[in-house]
Formats: sequence, structure tokens, C-alpha cells
Amino acid sequence: MKYPYDLDNFTLPTLLDNSVEKYGDKKVLSKVDQEPMTYNEMAYSVHSMIRTLKDNGIRKGDKVALLSENMPNWAIAYFSVTYFGGVIVPILPDFHPADVQHIIRHSEAKAVFVSKRHLQTIEDLDESNMKFVIQLDDLTMIDELTNHSYISKLKQRMASKELPKPDEDDMAALLYTSGTTGHSKGVMLSHKNLVTNAMSAYKNVHITPEDTFLSILPLAHTLECTVGMIVPILHGADVVYIDKVPTPNVLVKAFASVKPTMMLSVPLIIEKIYKNKIMPKFTGSFIMRTLYSIPFARRQLNKIAGKKLIETFGGRLKFFGIGGAALPTYVETFLKEAEFPYIVGYGLTETSPLIAGGRMGMPIKIGSTGLPMVGVDVKINDANPQNGEGEIVVKSPSVMLGYYKDKEQTEEVIRDGWFYTGDLGYLDDDGYLFISGRSKNVIIGSGGENIYPEQIEGIINQNEAVLDSLVMEQDSKLIARIHLDYELIDKMFNAHKMPEAEVRKKIEEYLEEMRVEVNTKLASFAKIQKFVEQIEPFVKTPTKKIKRYLYTE
Repeated sequence: MKYPYDLDNFTLPTLLDNSVEKYGDKKVLSKVDQEPMTYNEMAYSVHSMIRTLKDNGIRKGDKVALLSENMPNWAIAYFSVTYFGGVIVPILPDFHPADVQHIIRHSEAKAVFVSKRHLQTIEDLDESNMKFVIQLDDLTMIDELTNHSYISKLKQRMASKELPKPDEDDMAALLYTSGTTGHSKGVMLSHKNLVTNAMSAYKNVHITPEDTFLSILPLAHTLECTVGMIVPILHGADVVYIDKVPTPNVLVKAFASVKPTMMLSVPLIIEKIYKNKIMPKFTGSFIMRTLYSIPFARRQLNKIAGKKLIETFGGRLKFFGIGGAALPTYVETFLKEAEFPYIVGYGLTETSPLIAGGRMGMPIKIGSTGLPMVGVDVKINDANPQNGEGEIVVKSPSVMLGYYKDKEQTEEVIRDGWFYTGDLGYLDDDGYLFISGRSKNVIIGSGGENIYPEQIEGIINQNEAVLDSLVMEQDSKLIARIHLDYELIDKMFNAHKMPEAEVRKKIEEYLEEMRVEVNTKLASFAKIQKFVEQIEPFVKTPTKKIKRYLYTE
């Protein structure tokens, strides 16, 4: 596969060196409202950190964990470790401390980069391979967490040895997924996996050194790491990080300050903006509700709302990438009619991650995740002759090396060079990919029909009072657990003025009315028998997908 880049090989150090040479004095990494570092300054920091790692015994193939919220030094740590063939082990900061400690032990990490915010988790670690810890905020060694006798012996023995550059097929990153079906697996990604995936995006969106990415998803997630960090660095763009939890108020301030041209998001963020900020304006009065129910008027209103939304994002936005979970159809309909510059992408950690994505300037098909990425072959296995639906399988230079210490699971998902995603979908006549749902989530109806809970949840979640829903089978019947927006419920029923028993009765009646309405939009075999109130928020993965196995086992 030919890519329009003059890289000597598909490795992260080659990619970084190429960008430093081309864009040296341009800005690259910063936090909101802070002075950015340039590509040259980034390279200096990377090479300084390489010396520190080398002097303290890190060699090609050694694992180094990285536990932190987003910040410029996250990228410094990532490129420093991978530059000479070390293996970076990014850990999602949302993981429970026990999971973090398990990952560090299982990966046999010899060192850890950690931010102040997560230092306690590392301090509590025992029985690990860890020899030293570097505080990511200022890139200094933490003395009390350093094995001084080990380091001293290493310095005497290894001082004169030069560090090699990695090969394309060497492991660069070891990522532990937080899937919705159970325990994490260690995904081994090579330099070639990551670099070719980053390069494959050139047909989806045009990126220049004048572009600014605002990074709000965790960098330890492959989507943000590849598309939100490696891709902009490949093209000479700059990346700005938010120093706080991305609440609506924090985001609005960041948009005004940064004025990003590009950013990535999970569907939940844009869905909340639509449900909380836009939809109420169209449903707040009888006149507006009537107008919004007329297709022509709705499109015009959405177009006006789209212009205002782009202004909210700082006025310069030209690419808003959405991935990590399914985008609800009603939200995508708004985005398309609003002429908002969005692209839906699809991928998995195991594919580094991009498999398919929309392309700016090409027709959008609502419900589709776009065309396969450059260099990615997609086919449908065991396709249903009626609708063309089957398991999505993929072959590309971005398919993982395998699962760490798990040959059996690796052989289960990679067969004859093809990766079996476990997702069900179909390709239309134009080659656009549509995702139906996870094969493990499919519920078989009484007549043998495939019922996709994700599609029903998308319909339920359109209700303004629903924050989340989970459709499942219980005693051979379909039920839905519903987590409500209790602030809105309180306003709707004046619940604070009612006895608790009356509030519960009102909610039950409301859920039953909602169930009846939802069932009018479903096929007879997919109708829901019962709506059950889910009082506590659902437990979710870092990409905001509900951990189904916690509720269905």
C-alpha cells in the first residue's frame, strides 16, 4: 500500500523525526491558555527522557507503564519509550486502582510514568517488576519509589551500550482494553500497526500545520492516541489539552480560548449537547414543536442551530470525529441537517483502531460508519442472503500482533490473516459499512429473528427524560432498564412536593407510557414487555459504553 508520505519506514521514531525536521519551529503540544512547546522542543524533551530511561536500565522490549490524565508530557513519555524499541503500556486513568496494579504486574513493566493525581495507586503497588517511577507532571524521578541498588549496578554494566532503533514489526504499545464483556486483554500493537493506521486517515480529512486539535478523550484510549495525537504530529498540526474534567462549562471556555479546527468525541458528548441545549429550544412551545414536526421547517431550524453550534465550538471547527460507540440516528440526523462538520468512524483497539470512517466532502449515509480506511480490507463473514448481514472481518497492516500472553484468544480472533471483530454488520452497494451490533449482544427472538439491543436503546434514548437504557432478555422476555434524568423528572412532576410513594407511582406510569410509545416503533418480535427503573447510573467503560455483562449475567 502506497501512502503520500516520505517515511523511510513505518516506525514511530521515523514519524517523529520526519515531523521535527519539517515543522521544527511550529507549535505542537500545550494545555489550554499555556505556552505551547514547538516540535524542536518536543524532540529535545524526548531525547532527554531517552537518556534518563537508558541510564536507568530500560532496554529494547522493556515495558514502561503510563498512568495519567491528558497533558503534553504524556506524548513525551509515549515517544521516548517507543523511540528506541521500548514498549509503552498506556493505562486508562478511569481504571480501578486494583486493575491498574494488575496491569503493571501482568505487563511486567520495569518503570512507570505517573501524574500526581494517580501517584497513590502506584505507591500502593507491591510484588511488581517495577524498578523506578517518573512523575509525569515535571518528568522527575520519584526517589522513594526507585530501586537504587538495582539502578546503580545497571549504570556500571550498561553505560556504554547504545540503544537501537525499533523495527516496523516490533511491539510499540501494549494496551489493556476495558471491554463491555469482561476482563481486560492486553493488545499488542506494533510500530507498523500504529503508523500505517495514522497515515490511512489522509483520505478522510485534510490536515495542515495550521490546524489545532482539542484533545478531550483519554489518550490511553487508542482512538485519541492514534487520531488525536499521532495523526496531528504526522501532519505538523498542534494539540491542546484540557487540564480539568471536560464538563460543559469547562468545554465552552476551552472552545472560546483554543478555537479548535479539529477534535474527537464519543457520541455521548454530542448527544448530551443536542438533548440538553438544542432539543429544548425546538420542543419548548407548541408553535416550535409544530414547526419542528414539519420536515422542511425542521431542516431550516437545524441549519440555524448548526451555525450557532459551530460558534459555540469557537467558530473554526472543520472536523469533528465521532467514534467509540454507536451514534444515535436522531442525533446524526440533526448533525447532517445542521451541516455540522462531523465524521463517524469505526474501529477497535485490536485494529489500531480505525477500520472505516466517513470522508469529508463525500456523501453521508445516516447510520453508516463510512468507507473502509485506505489499506484496510473489510468483508462480511457468513452473510445472511436476505440482508447481507454477518460478522465483520478485517485484514490490514493495522491488525494487532495478538493478545499478550494469550495465544489461544489470539488464534480465536485472527485466522488466515483476517481479524474477526465480533461485530455484526453489512456493506451496501457503494461499499459503505453499517454496524448492527455486537454478536455477543444479539438476542434471538422466538421465531429465530435477530434482535439488536443497541438499535432499540437508540429509540428509547430519544426520550428527553432518558439518560441511558439497557435492553436485555429475562425469562425469555425483552425488558429495558431505564436510567432517568431525575432533575427533569422533578420538574415534570413537581416531585419534590409529593410523597415518595406517589413519586414512584408517577415514574412507573411514565415508564409504561414510554414503553407503549417505543413499541409502536418496533417490529412485533422486538417489542419490550417491561421497562424497569435503573436508579443508579450504569457502570461504563471509558468510552461510555455500558458494561453489559454486569447486568445480564
